[in-house]
Amino acid sequence: MTEAVLFDIVDEIAVVTLNRPEQRNAINAEMRKALFDAFQRIEAADQVRVAILTGSGDKAFCAGADLKEMAELGLTTIPAGYFPVLGDNVHLSKPVIAAVNGDALAGGWMFAQMCDLCVGSRTARFGITEAKVGRGFPWAAPLIHMIPQRVMAEMLMTGNPISAQRAYEIGFVNRLAEPGDVLKEALKLACEIASCAPLTVAAAKQLIALSTEMGRSAALRAAPFVFDRVYSSQDAQEGPRAFREKRKPAWKNC
Repeated sequence: MTEAVLFDIVDEIAVVTLNRPEQRNAINAEMRKALFDAFQRIEAADQVRVAILTGSGDKAFCAGADLKEMAELGLTTIPAGYFPVLGDNVHLSKPVIAAVNGDALAGGWMFAQMCDLCVGSRTARFGITEAKVGRGFPWAAPLIHMIPQRVMAEMLMTGNPISAQRAYEIGFVNRLAEPGDVLKEALKLACEIASCAPLTVAAAKQLIALSTEMGRSAALRAAPFVFDRVYSSQDAQEGPRAFREKRKPAWKNC
């Protein structure tokens, strides 16, 4: 796509790589535009069932916004739609895994947070560090549904990063991997997801979203409508049939 973002499709998995390792994969204008394009391309690609977002190098997944660029622009309030944020200004029906190969700080945490799942390097650090440079983090609002409130409060108010092990313990990271095996572990997780019925996986993502936006009773009432298409699909018949015949299901996504 561009030098700032690399894009590749391997079978049913798209891999998007933040590629400014010398700048700790900081987010600049070129990267922002390329990410919008990459997510649009993933949504349009019928063969893609799962996506992975990772970074180049082993030092940083993403260190956040390019502060040099922000200083030059003199930005005050960040304009709406400035960063591509899944579930906010970017719609993607397919699951996305953050393969956090190094530090995920500030906007790097935001990118890890917006993904559906997260695989982290054991040597990575995770942090919302804006308090240390006088910036804000309105994008962190959904975090209350992901980690305990008092852990969130300490992170936001001190700006202190936490270890990958701590991020795993509080449920922000799904799986830990050795530094050189992060993408490999993310691909393994992606393959596990891609082997499942795509309509059910998409409905699971939708169910999680509505469950965080509604109360318990409202979510229970809405959930059957989410799964109507799943139950009435050809795949819903193919799954039990394949189980009975002791073979791998041939999903048609319909």
